[in-house]
Amino acid sequence: MPLPTDSDQSSRSGRAPVRPWGPPAEAAPSSSPFAGRRKIPVLSILMFVLLVSGVLIQAWRELSTPQAWEFWWDSSSSSLKAQVVEPAPFAFDSRAVLAVSGRIGPAAAGWFRKEVENAGLRPGDTIAFSSPGGDVDQAIIIGEEIRQRGLKTAVATFDAEGRMRAASCASACVLTYAGGTTRFNVAGSRLGVHRFRAEGRSEDPVADTQRVAGLILGYMTRMGVASSFMEAMSATDDIRWLTPQQAADMRLVTASVSQR
Repeated sequence: MPLPTDSDQSSRSGRAPVRPWGPPAEAAPSSSPFAGRRKIPVLSILMFVLLVSGVLIQAWRELSTPQAWEFWWDSSSSSLKAQVVEPAPFAFDSRAVLAVSGRIGPAAAGWFRKEVENAGLRPGDTIAFSSPGGDVDQAIIIGEEIRQRGLKTAVATFDAEGRMRAASCASACVLTYAGGTTRFNVAGSRLGVHRFRAEGRSEDPVADTQRVAGLILGYMTRMGVASSFMEAMSATDDIRWLTPQQAADMRLVTASVSQR
């Protein structure tokens, strides 16, 4: 008796015959991989694009300002230089001296903190400045750092053999110098002050200048400097070099040393 074939069974059941070499004659339609997914409304996409655009525009405005570029440039290549003088000159009575020279840039405070830590300075050690000035806010932060660490300050440079030389410290540099727990007057060195004006920081330069003046007054008062410093500073736009007696009367200088 012959066995029933697939075609015989299919004819009885009414279904199409199944062939081993291919899909059924009437295969079920394949479903799309995206079938069943919810479509994102066009309005949501538009809102997302507008939100991202607003953030990028604001970031560009902030990064395109001169202050932002100056900060980036000063962070990557500081205008300040540092030299550790060790053993320290006898006059300062400190274990080491960190000689700092150059302009105080918009990223100077962070740079200064790293240099002090790398030099291993301890309370009683000395920072010697030689600078034409620079950023007021950064200078005040540096001065606060000096006071917090219990460091002394002076105005001087040093040659390759560690011999001390007279130097100048003007404008914002005087604010960093004021942070010292003891502030040395090195014979021949000069301290220069002038009127500070804030420019390009806000839409109201007068209010900004008043803010800077108040900031300086509060800081110098905390450092123990007499209010007569503000009078001397406000007297001229040009650098005014203080005499040793004037600096002492203002309590800006608290000790004197001589060179060898």
